[in-house]
Amino acid sequence: MRMSKRATTLLAVGLVGALAMAGCSKKGGGSGSSSESGGTQKQISVAFVPKLQGIPYFEAMNTGGQKAAKDLGINWIYKGSTTADPGAQTDIVKSLIQQKVDVLVVAPNDPDSMAPVLADAKAKGIHVMTSDTDAPNSVREVFVNQANTDGIGQALTDSLLEKMGGQGKYAIVSCGQTAANLNAWIDVQKKYTAEKYPKAQIVDTVYAGEDEAKAVSMAKDLMNAHPDLTGLVGECTSSAPGVAKAVREAGKVGKVFTVGLGTPQAMKPYLADGSSSAAILWNVENLGYLTAWAGKQLAEGKTLASDNQVSSDLSGVKYFSDKKELLLGDPLRITKDNVDQFNY
Repeated sequence: MRMSKRATTLLAVGLVGALAMAGCSKKGGGSGSSSESGGTQKQISVAFVPKLQGIPYFEAMNTGGQKAAKDLGINWIYKGSTTADPGAQTDIVKSLIQQKVDVLVVAPNDPDSMAPVLADAKAKGIHVMTSDTDAPNSVREVFVNQANTDGIGQALTDSLLEKMGGQGKYAIVSCGQTAANLNAWIDVQKKYTAEKYPKAQIVDTVYAGEDEAKAVSMAKDLMNAHPDLTGLVGECTSSAPGVAKAVREAGKVGKVFTVGLGTPQAMKPYLADGSSSAAILWNVENLGYLTAWAGKQLAEGKTLASDNQVSSDLSGVKYFSDKKELLLGDPLRITKDNVDQFNY
């Protein structure tokens, strides 16, 4: 039967409308993998703001985060300041809040000043975490801790005092004066030294920021101020090579012993010539991976178990619900014998 001109026009309009509705349905929901209902699902974004971008430690964390992003299908954002400045870090965090990332992770230079910024992020519907360094008085939902505080402080003390014969004077060259993790480790070292090594004494603690050259200078000043000093601790990944370099340049290898929280390849030349006895650390790439994984769990509203199977390299990762803390594991002692097991 032949349709009228009016009927033909109405049919055409109906077909166009149906196609338009189908197009709208297809576009809705953002980009990412398809959902079971046939639509699309927005990719989870996890943004990590380190204390300082460009140093081997946080670059290794970024490598781990990128690997996790590939494995887990999330968007990993790594953005930090080139100086360890709390104000600059705050500006970066605020910019990520404006971008409306799903999860915001910070290793705060100043935990107290970061707390209200994290509160603002949470108020805007963003999940907030800390990793590497905590902000315990903030609204953070999870802290990804690299190793037990007592374990790190005791490992630093033991590895140094073994070389010092269990006695003598040593000093600490730390980094940020307000860094919660560094200060917690120093507190453990003070208490543990007094209890286990009564013939040893910490004579001074100084702060070099995240500046290796400043750490070298401060370590030399400490050796000049205390001629009987026989030990130095570099409390972070820039001061660890700094104190070793100071001992090497002062010609005191074998007379002043050093240990520190240094990345393996940065410490390798100092471990080789004895200007550093050991580096105490953890698998930094795994820390980045765990951070990204934890961010995905938060974004998906999942509850962390007391033991978590994260990946083939990260099994049985402990979660302490009372502290909201996810613990990577035990600290590692890195020496000239095992340093090449790590490529960062």
